[in-house]
Amino acid sequence: MQDWSGQTAEQILERAAALAPAALLAAASSMRDHGHPRLVSYSRKVFIPLTKLCRDVCHYCTFAEPPRRGRAPYLSRDEVLQIARAGAEAGCQEALFTLGDKPEHRYRAAAEALEQLGYPSTLAYLATVCQAVIDETGLLPHINPGVMSAAEIAMLRPVSASMGLMLESASARLCEPGKVHHGSPDKNPAVRLETIRLAGELKVPFTTGILIGIGESRLERIEALLALADLQQRFGHIQEVIIQNFRAKPGTRAAAAEEPDLADLAWTVAVARLILGPAMNIQAPPNLSPEQYPELIQAGLNDWGGISPVTPDHVNPEAPWPAVAALRRATAAEDKVLVERLAIYPAYAADLATWVDRRLHSLVLRASDSEGYARMDGWSPGVPLPASRIRLMPANGWVDAGLRRGVARAMAGERLDPADIRRMFAARDADFDYLCQAADELRRDVSGDLVRYVVNRNINYTNICYFRCQFCAFSKGKTGEALRGAPYDLAIEEVVRRAEEAWARGGTEVCMQGGIHPDYTGATYLAICRAVKRAVPDLHLHAFSPLEVQQGAATLGISVAEFLVQLKEAGLGTLPGTAAEILDDRIRAIICPDKLSSSEWLGVVEAAHRVGLRTTATIMFGHVENSESWARHLLAVRDLQTRTGGFTEFVPLPFVPMEAPIYAKGRARRGPTLREAVLMHAVARLVLHPLIPNIQTSWVKLGVEGVKLCLAAGANDLGGTLMNESISRAAGTQHGQELPPAAMQAIIGELGRIPMQRDTLYRPVSPEREQAAAGAAALLPSIQTAPQDAKALSRLAV
Repeated sequence: MQDWSGQTAEQILERAAALAPAALLAAASSMRDHGHPRLVSYSRKVFIPLTKLCRDVCHYCTFAEPPRRGRAPYLSRDEVLQIARAGAEAGCQEALFTLGDKPEHRYRAAAEALEQLGYPSTLAYLATVCQAVIDETGLLPHINPGVMSAAEIAMLRPVSASMGLMLESASARLCEPGKVHHGSPDKNPAVRLETIRLAGELKVPFTTGILIGIGESRLERIEALLALADLQQRFGHIQEVIIQNFRAKPGTRAAAAEEPDLADLAWTVAVARLILGPAMNIQAPPNLSPEQYPELIQAGLNDWGGISPVTPDHVNPEAPWPAVAALRRATAAEDKVLVERLAIYPAYAADLATWVDRRLHSLVLRASDSEGYARMDGWSPGVPLPASRIRLMPANGWVDAGLRRGVARAMAGERLDPADIRRMFAARDADFDYLCQAADELRRDVSGDLVRYVVNRNINYTNICYFRCQFCAFSKGKTGEALRGAPYDLAIEEVVRRAEEAWARGGTEVCMQGGIHPDYTGATYLAICRAVKRAVPDLHLHAFSPLEVQQGAATLGISVAEFLVQLKEAGLGTLPGTAAEILDDRIRAIICPDKLSSSEWLGVVEAAHRVGLRTTATIMFGHVENSESWARHLLAVRDLQTRTGGFTEFVPLPFVPMEAPIYAKGRARRGPTLREAVLMHAVARLVLHPLIPNIQTSWVKLGVEGVKLCLAAGANDLGGTLMNESISRAAGTQHGQELPPAAMQAIIGELGRIPMQRDTLYRPVSPEREQAAAGAAALLPSIQTAPQDAKALSRLAV
């Protein structure tokens, strides 16, 4: 890979001239692929020209216009919102505000209009309308307000996700008489560079770039790029650099000037890439180079900029936006995948605390996927998915060679590297289809066309919990707190009654878990086991999260292993692998800081396996984590399974956001996207092969149509009928409390697969159990008994 760092402009120009054009583009393309191997991005935006008045007189500009009688100098608040709402309805994520530089300093009409509006400056008015767009539409403003002071940047930062100012050129020569920037005080390169520097000091994600073909030399282009590279090295805030080609416009002083050709544009894009490095986002506006997309991708570009479905390019109105479908096809033809981004790029979305005002965090999170790109669907876990939603995204282009290699290694049973797994989770378009098909092929090889399910009942004996997990809407905390729903603590008689009813309805398992009640001890859990087993000896007890196990052992003053042996003797059959959430302590510090650490969770589960208790493994995903955390989690589960072989299945649990405290506070995404939810099942099938043969999909989280997609992407198990699901319902899911055997069988049959009722350990059940499940009576009303005091719980334990 070429390294042009530390060289002068003259040396870079000499090196570029020494390379044949094809070699230059190949070097730039290779560097781009190191930083952006597969994706080319764009932003779906709405263009809001707040004012076309400007104190500058650039010789090529048709955006700036003088005041006209009968036309307001500024768009009104209502006009701004009308444009923004049209953009939001068309699926835009970004509101691009473009305006002339400080027109009130030149035009009396602008100053008077601002006075009537009640604002001291154009930028003060801009701040207000940006806030209105945020409040009324949820779009993320990106603002191009011209030259700014530190105070003005600070004023606008809370109401804009990002800002921009084209450097255009670093050549003061262009400000001399007869040149394109003569008479334009804001085009002084030193002034513009100072604005960009101030934005860096104030941690603003910033867009800038150069305009080529306005009279500058190639050496001057390189000098401008080096100036930007220096600022980026110092502050890290330049999120993209635009290489914009001059277009001659009738009615301007530069109307007869020669436009740069494609070769010149591609040369400049390539040199920009080689100067700015693999990580930089480099853009060339596609509407200014129609049908020349392959050459620009080959030159090292990785972004097409903003494209609007509702508004023209007001700066270049003669150049219509390309159709996204056409751009997708052209991008795919170059072995790349088009992806929609936000106004801020993923690297900045991943570090909101540094780069974005806290008042905008919730907007960014709710608009983004796990990689920081734009969320491409309106779905969230817990919300029904339309049956017509068959394809997640169009498939175009070739499958990534690196992805193919990773899939081949996984199918051979090899342990993948984290980078391999992250590449899988990044799969989109043709890559997505390929990965899901490979996972489904592997599923067929491992378990055939059987889709299993278990008839079971959830018994959540208390929702009182002294932990403060930020994702949990089930826990009710202290009994005196006025929280959603009433706190309860089931009497042992009600627990037993529900277990007996489960058996009568064909159940083979009860799954028992609850909050961490401050008065529960290990003896409480033992008493629950004994009472249920006495009443229904043949019922399998699948109970107690690793957190409950650790808490119970601690209250008895014994080791986890000793407590597990006592639970097993009391009738416990298996443990649910819940409370795992994400096995990445950086993420646990955010979502469940007082809960088990990753190593503690793994330790409890390993201890269970060592004493002969098998467990499930789960992951809760789609909140604040990303694919790096997913890779850590999957590898931790795989490595433990290598040691013990104790996991029966892996269960992806998409985060249901609706009632979760962390989502209500604006600190989490709204669950995984549908693409991510399906990918989690497919990637788990591949990464955990051949050690964990069963991948379960959750109808409670995904609904009927969602689980169908997952069953076609590596999953082979539909989980439990549940009878009384309550934890996901508390979080806001709309998918009901029970999915009876007949419904399970119908789903499986629609996919051309074979249903099989199983027990907890994946063995077929007896015909008697199948018949009892098929003829089950309706559930009797559940009784939620009031919280018991410590003395009552003590008696229960005895």
